[in-house]
Amino acid sequence: MDQLTPSKFSPYRVFTAAEWAKFRADAPMTLTEDEVRRLRSIGDPVDLDEVARIYLAVSRLLYAHVESSQLLFRQRQSFLSGGATVQKTPFIIGIAGSVAVGKSTTARILKELLARWPSSPKVDLVTTDGFLYPNAVLEAEGLMQRKGFPESYDVGSILRFLSDIKAGRPRVEAPVYSHFVYDVVPGQRITIDRPDILIFEGLNVLQVREMPKDGKAVPFVSDFFDHSIYIDADEAEIRRWYVERFMRLRETAFREADSFFHRYSQIPEDEALAIAEALWRDINGKNLYENILPTRPRADLILRKGPNHLIEQVALRKI
Repeated sequence: MDQLTPSKFSPYRVFTAAEWAKFRADAPMTLTEDEVRRLRSIGDPVDLDEVARIYLAVSRLLYAHVESSQLLFRQRQSFLSGGATVQKTPFIIGIAGSVAVGKSTTARILKELLARWPSSPKVDLVTTDGFLYPNAVLEAEGLMQRKGFPESYDVGSILRFLSDIKAGRPRVEAPVYSHFVYDVVPGQRITIDRPDILIFEGLNVLQVREMPKDGKAVPFVSDFFDHSIYIDADEAEIRRWYVERFMRLRETAFREADSFFHRYSQIPEDEALAIAEALWRDINGKNLYENILPTRPRADLILRKGPNHLIEQVALRKI
């Protein structure tokens, strides 16, 4: 995963973090340091300075896209309906990237920033974790070691969910996943009720499938996105962040007796470290190279992190 390098043939314009920070313009800071600490994931050092440096400009860019999309929607509906009033459709933002790269932090911070625009839009956040097949199904299909790979998700359910959201249907339900028990929670759902903006975050949300030779329509999850973001970093850094997070969880959440990973808190540190390295090598790193990284060029915006887990480069697709 090389540095993003500008080229006259590249579909992206590439900026350093310092260059990107200037695009904040007069966007006000609407978060506090305490709120940022609450929003960030374990091991993620993002602070108020990073929000000002990177995320306010991202929020401002998304604001422009949402307004343009809404204008285009109104114009198209007027064209199709002869001026009749039609309910607006939600603006959907997809966020992709590896395990441990910081997708969840980015998604939560953007959700809060977007919801605090002067127009006070309704912003919801859904992750693809809830659309994983339950562990019982994965075990029956021999897929537990492929959890997080494309085949471990109920893609049909994802497509139905996004289709209903894009159609403006009320009270669309999504399944809930617990990282504590490492499984979908039976019978538990969240309800998404006609948001102005939906952030849809997950490992493989930019994934495509094999195209049919007969020309039949094959919907992709990203077909429902109005804008997409890929969180990027060097593989060695992501592996280090993953292992460090695993070892920190071993001293915290894993100590809970009901945690799926409780057993890892009961073994010597060197054994736990070896297990974390193996999980990255055999599952998460493999998934990154086989399925996640190849989708990076499909994103509209790429946020690339440096060794300190902070954004050092931004690539914006040309229009």
